[in-house]
Amino acid sequence: MLALPILAVRTLHASTFAVGALSAASTVAFLLIGLPAGAWVDRMARRRLMIAADLGRGAALGSIPLTAALGALTMTQLYLVAFAVGILTVFFDVAYQSYVPGLVGPGEVVEANAKLSSSSQLAQVAGPSAAGGLIQAIGAPLAVLLDAASFGFSALAVGAIGTREGAPPARAARRRLREEITEGVRFVAHHEILRAITATTATANFFSAIMTAVEVVFLVRALRTPPAIVGLLFAGVGVGGLVGALLAARIAERLGGARAVLLGAGATIGGLAIPLTEPGFGLLAFGLGYGVAAVGIVVYNITQVSYRQRLCPPELLGRMNATIRFVVWGTLPLGALAGGALGTAIGLRPTLWIGAIGQLSAVGWLLASPLRNQRDFPAGVSA
Repeated sequence: MLALPILAVRTLHASTFAVGALSAASTVAFLLIGLPAGAWVDRMARRRLMIAADLGRGAALGSIPLTAALGALTMTQLYLVAFAVGILTVFFDVAYQSYVPGLVGPGEVVEANAKLSSSSQLAQVAGPSAAGGLIQAIGAPLAVLLDAASFGFSALAVGAIGTREGAPPARAARRRLREEITEGVRFVAHHEILRAITATTATANFFSAIMTAVEVVFLVRALRTPPAIVGLLFAGVGVGGLVGALLAARIAERLGGARAVLLGAGATIGGLAIPLTEPGFGLLAFGLGYGVAAVGIVVYNITQVSYRQRLCPPELLGRMNATIRFVVWGTLPLGALAGGALGTAIGLRPTLWIGAIGQLSAVGWLLASPLRNQRDFPAGVSA
C-alpha cells in the first residue's frame, strides 16, 4: 500500500498521473477477469487456490528488490508487478469469502467475519506503521522484500487449516462458463437489496480510488511528510477499522443489520477531514478523518458481506461474490485513473475534496432502497 507508490515518487520520480496509473494497475484485474473468476472459483478447491495465489503474489513482489539491487528497476516493472498481484488477489479474495461459510456455518458468519476483519485491521495498524519506518531506514525495495515474505507466511497459515472442504463439482456436471457466469449475475441483479449494496459500494470505491491515487503524492510531495510519518497516518485506517470490527456484531445485534449498514455508510463523513490536512499538527486531520471513516466502512462491510453469505446458496457463492466484486472493485482502476488525471489538471487538494464528497454521496443508494425503513435485512430473494 505504501512501498510501491513511495518507490515510484521518491526513487523513480513518477508523475501524479503515473502514480494514479500504478494504483489502477493493481485493481484493473477485477474488470478484466472478475466475472469468470467466480465461476472458476466455484469449480476449484478454494483452499489450494488461496495458497497458490499467496505464493504467486510473494514471487511477483520479490522481483522488485532483485531488480532494484541490479539498478534495473523501472515504472514498467512496477506496473507489471501491481497487475500480477491484482490478478492473484481477485482469485484469493473471491475464494476466501466463499470459503468462510463452509468453515463456520451460516449462523456464525457475522462473528467469523468480524474476527477476520479484526485480524485484518490489526495488520492495517502494524503494516503501514512498520512500512513507513522501514522505508525510511532501509529503503522501499527491501521493505517490499519483507512484504513478499509475508505472503509466504500467509500460504503456510492457510495450509494449516484443519477443516477440509467438500470436493468441487465433477467436470461432467459443469455447464458452459457463460451459463454459470450468467447465473451469478442474475442472482445479484434480481435482488433489490443486493443491487443497492452493490451500487453503494461501487460509488464509494470509485471516489475512494480518486483519493487513493493522489494521497501519497499529496503527503510526500506537497506536504513534505517523511515516510515514517506517512506510515503512521495510514495506520489511522487500521485503528478505525479495528474499532469497527470489534463493534460490528454488537451494532448489528442492537440496531439491526439494515440500520448498521446505513450507519456504516454514513460514517464516511469522516473523509471530509482529509482535504483539510496541513503540515505539522494539521496532519492529524488525515489520520483522524481516515480513522472515523474506517470505523463505518468496516461495520458496513462486515454486516453486508455476512448478509450476502447467508442469503446465497453455497454452490453459487463464488459467482455471487465475483459478480459484486466485478462491479464494486471494477470502479477502482477507473477512479484511480480519474484521480491521477484530476490531480494533474486541478491540483491535489481539490481532487481530495471531490473524492471525499463523492464517497459520502454513496449512502444515497441505500436511502433510496427499502433498507431506509427497515431494522433488519429481509429473508429470501426478492425480485
